[in-house]
Amino acid sequence: MNAAATTAPTAPGQVIVIGAGIVGVSCALYLQRDGHSVTLLDPRGAGNGASFGNAGNLGWASCVPAAMPGVLKKVPQMLFDSNGPLKLHWGHVPAAAGWFARFIAAARPSRIEEIADARQALLSRLHEGYAPLIEDAGAEELIDYSGLLMTWESDEAFAGSQYALDIRRRRGVAMEVLDGNEARQMEPALTPSVKHAVHFPRLAHVTDPGRLTETLARHFERRGGRFLREAARGFEMGPNGPVAVKTDSGRHAADRFVVAAGVWSKTLARQLGTSTPIEAERGYHTVFTDPGISLRAAIMSADRYIAVTQMDMGVRATGVAEFAHPDQPADMRYAEMVQRRAMDFLPGLRAESRTQWMGPRPSHPDSLPVIGRSPRFANVVFAYGHDHIGLALGGISGRLVADIVAGRPSLVDLTPYRPDRF
Repeated sequence: MNAAATTAPTAPGQVIVIGAGIVGVSCALYLQRDGHSVTLLDPRGAGNGASFGNAGNLGWASCVPAAMPGVLKKVPQMLFDSNGPLKLHWGHVPAAAGWFARFIAAARPSRIEEIADARQALLSRLHEGYAPLIEDAGAEELIDYSGLLMTWESDEAFAGSQYALDIRRRRGVAMEVLDGNEARQMEPALTPSVKHAVHFPRLAHVTDPGRLTETLARHFERRGGRFLREAARGFEMGPNGPVAVKTDSGRHAADRFVVAAGVWSKTLARQLGTSTPIEAERGYHTVFTDPGISLRAAIMSADRYIAVTQMDMGVRATGVAEFAHPDQPADMRYAEMVQRRAMDFLPGLRAESRTQWMGPRPSHPDSLPVIGRSPRFANVVFAYGHDHIGLALGGISGRLVADIVAGRPSLVDLTPYRPDRF
């Protein structure tokens, strides 16, 4: 018989966290702080998936969901435009069709507002979630508080963004509207074609997202945590739920289990009786390691669908959402496309020395993660599907997971993130 979910306080025990991206590592650290003996499993090491290659942004401005008005018209145009930001492999169409149908349904005005509220409930606590972890690990130097500049190069595009800006304003996101000249005074590297901009002063960014995750993982190990580079293949089940994880190297028993493996959580969750419509929204980046310019703030181009961030290793430009199997080989033509857009957007960029990368962002069609106890097994908690804001939500997700495991009242209402909401 399956165990019913419970909120009764539980004593510290043995916990296995599957997945060592920023969410999984944060879960492991918070559980460790509660006195649990924690094992972290990931065959790729710490932060080598989507946590490695993102734009590094932290902040409240990401409360706007991906599905917005007009999406039914825009998505097909973007998919069939060779220079568009969305890519869908024809062989993946049957698997992704249901996802896109749910995505379009999420663009109803009432649903947009609900999703924005749910995203903001987490984003408003992102610094609260990270502060104790970053301070304990001595990683403060990896956080830059220079804000975010969002730009537009046409009046039409800027006018079309007013609803999204209003969503942010109504949820307390501080912003300053600038014209093109004011934007270039703030960031001289911008193309002369920028006509409008919005500065978000309260936003921060991580200067090396991969190193942040690695630093927190090393801190977890110094505190006595066990980190195994093994791939979870399934579970050994007992009468009330899983009793062990079966990996490519053996078997590991525990009292409780956290599934935080990004897009690879889909298979593991299904083995535990829970299915969620998650897709690998694969993103690409180019890092200009000798860029010839230095940016004063993180920048997002609404017209070019790219984010550009000054990082420790150079200037990183990110973009593209490619829908494909997460383990399919990367198509670096998309990284080249991101590179070209960044060089047009920032004319002083030098591309002689650069690196490229692809990583799978785990995305649900409603732009919300799954954070909650398994509907079937009380000793399992899910924390995955954070799409484009996984880095921002790592710390608070870890805090919430630890509260669920401990049976403590949650900092936020977890209803919008229920694993069984689909």
